[in-house]
Amino acid sequence: MLNVEIRHAIDPKTARAFDTKELRENFHVGGIFREGEINLIYTHYDRMIVGGAVPAGKRLELDHVKPCGTASILDRRELVVVNIGAEGSVTAGTEYRMAKGDMLYLGMGSGPVSFSGDGRFYILSAPAHQTYPSRLIKIDDAASISLGAQETSNERTIYQFVHPEVMQSCQLVVGMTKLKNGSVWNTMPAHVHDRRMEAYLYFDLADKQRVFHMMGEPEETRHLVLTNEEGAISPPWSIHSGAGTGSYTFIWAMAGDNVDYKDVEMVSMETLK
Repeated sequence: MLNVEIRHAIDPKTARAFDTKELRENFHVGGIFREGEINLIYTHYDRMIVGGAVPAGKRLELDHVKPCGTASILDRRELVVVNIGAEGSVTAGTEYRMAKGDMLYLGMGSGPVSFSGDGRFYILSAPAHQTYPSRLIKIDDAASISLGAQETSNERTIYQFVHPEVMQSCQLVVGMTKLKNGSVWNTMPAHVHDRRMEAYLYFDLADKQRVFHMMGEPEETRHLVLTNEEGAISPPWSIHSGAGTGSYTFIWAMAGDNVDYKDVEMVSMETLK
């Protein structure tokens, strides 16, 4: 029921020599949504965990995760769950009914977490230093920012859920970006933020469509080709941007030294190679 993969941190010099297979082994996120299972990737980038839970009408429980070194996963961590599927429930002391697009924040010490119903639950977790109240956040409760333009093919709305504008957390910052019809680029112009890592998940992408996720150093860019419900682990030294062959939505999540969404170093188009 519970599968855990460990990903060690890779430095930029090493990553420059990777071929496609090695890039995907280290940075690609896929296969985390399997019916009747919880699949986690424990990364050594700010100890972020990314994963998925698909109860498929049954009940799945997330409790002891060996790499965390604690009896229960939330003993020294906070956690965010995003439902990208049909309606389902997440229980951590209290039962939370979640529709598609809802995000649930669970504070440190919330206890075991169980999943039920027909949802497809995306899981994000990072170490915590204190307990903040658990909260279910609907899209209407999120802060929103409109960016880009149709002329540059990146007109989009950014929804900030677990974010200082909406609520307090220890280090997780999580949101969702929806592109307007006809726009394909996200997070372009690109940026880096050496104080925080980031994780991406692309969904609502048609079967025969693809997203080209851009990564790597600004002057040594690489890419991953992703399908629906796949994503990328983005090291602090890497850009994170993408373009799709069809419409899509993506979830972005950060962990690290601060929760300042604007703490970035912009990368000029002239710098990219």
